Amino acid sequence: MTAADAAIEAVSTTAVLLVALDFDGTLSPLVDDPMTARMTPRARAAVDALAALPDTVVALVSGRSLGHLREIAEHDDASPIWLAASHGAQFWTPGAGEEPAPDDADDLALRDRLQSTISGGVDHLDGVWIEPKEFGVGVHTRRADAAATEEARGLADRLVAEEAPDWRRRTGHDILEFAFRHEGKDSAVEHLRERIGATAVIFAGDDVTDEDALGALASGDLGIHVGSGETAATLKVADIDGLVDVLEAVAHQRVAHAQ
Repeated sequence: MTAADAAIEAVSTTAVLLVALDFDGTLSPLVDDPMTARMTPRARAAVDALAALPDTVVALVSGRSLGHLREIAEHDDASPIWLAASHGAQFWTPGAGEEPAPDDADDLALRDRLQSTISGGVDHLDGVWIEPKEFGVGVHTRRADAAATEEARGLADRLVAEEAPDWRRRTGHDILEFAFRHEGKDSAVEHLRERIGATAVIFAGDDVTDEDALGALASGDLGIHVGSGETAATLKVADIDGLVDVLEAVAHQRVAHAQ
């Protein structure tokens, strides 16, 4: 048995398992139009199979706003899947729905102003798209060339530095994001762990923001990095299908362990 197989078996047989998964690049391929992202059929089947098992909770942990995450995940009110959106500033709980989150009128007004100002400032740049975020703003540059990307990011950095220097700055796959809420995927996973009483956690992600959660996992947890690059994860897989192979193995072992 390899070290990877042993780690998968150990976490698969825990009493109460939380399977927390990033969405974009982890369950869904990265796409030019973010709202067209969908889980691959194999990923959907693996997620649904795990969510149907006893003492097993599946959660999507994403930087997407809650409404957008529900849309791309095709998540309805009957879903057993928990959601941690906006990097853990928003939660959706099965049977209860969206959890109330504190709002600050001044922060929201500043958010609206910055969204409008940044959007107007990059209108002339081909391939740059501004995403209004629940708690901030995202600058997407997947379809932009290097010059347009540099100009758009420079403009956003300058405006936020002047108007909202305390906002949290994040980068990811072709996105620069700012938010007045400072939660991260590490705090999101810990909140979920406590809420469900998980005795072990699997967390999988592919991007820089996922490293917050991967680096904060405890002994006995399993972190999985999808793709190449440096990571704090215990296990690396090449792509979405590689992650699905692991999720299928976990589901199989949990069923066998319960018999």
